[in-house]
Amino acid sequence: MPVTPGTPAARRASADRETRTLPALAAGPVEMPHAILSWSEVFARDTVWNEHSHPFHELLWNERGASTAVVGPRVWTITPALGLWMPAGTLHSGSAAAGTWCRAGFFGFDAMASMSPTPVGVEITPLLRLLLERLADTGLPAGSRAVTEAMVLDVLAPSSRELLVQMPVSDLLRPIADAVRSDPGDQRTLAHWASRLGVSARTITRAFNEETGTSFARWVAAVRAQHAVELLGRGWEIDVVAEEVGYRSASAFGAAFRRTTGLTPGMFRAR
Repeated sequence: MPVTPGTPAARRASADRETRTLPALAAGPVEMPHAILSWSEVFARDTVWNEHSHPFHELLWNERGASTAVVGPRVWTITPALGLWMPAGTLHSGSAAAGTWCRAGFFGFDAMASMSPTPVGVEITPLLRLLLERLADTGLPAGSRAVTEAMVLDVLAPSSRELLVQMPVSDLLRPIADAVRSDPGDQRTLAHWASRLGVSARTITRAFNEETGTSFARWVAAVRAQHAVELLGRGWEIDVVAEEVGYRSASAFGAAFRRTTGLTPGMFRAR
């Protein structure tokens, strides 16, 4: 999502929202002063990026708040604990809420042959965070930078945990997906949707597994977690967020949120 080094971004701003337009560039070598470049920005407005791509790899993560990255039907939420590896040349769009402190590392095209060739979640461990923060120091001596970059390349690895929602695209599931995305607190069950759509619950279950790779219940939980991250990032109170995304108690919401994000709602909100 960040601006390609040396490439200006066209910006259109309103009082509360800014749109940034970036080019779609193919993967390939690009001249960079270091093996890993650091980028950081705190957004005063809600900000969106058009679909674009970079010639280099990106590791996206946040110091504070939540942002999203979209690749086709897949929507990732990026947090201080869960980052996203975006391979070079991958078309993606994105957004960040006002107040979000976004960070990124730009990796040369040949730097990470061992990483996934497709976008994948990355756990921002305390060690990885420390190393990335060290690389943000523009006064870091060349020898120390080389050692730190080598350590980043050594510890960076895909995570089995990520805030990802795979959007269904069939006419059957689109009404369900639209309803839950517009109101994550929607309490309608699988049986209700089956009755409304005139199909069996088994048909919907099979369709969800085929199109999203998960069950209806887990898909709804993922949508709720993404929405909760956005609201907490905007400063909403935890109990209000819990009710907004469909949990009957703050404790139940807290347990579900930690399972998904690796942070308690309080820890995330404080960041």
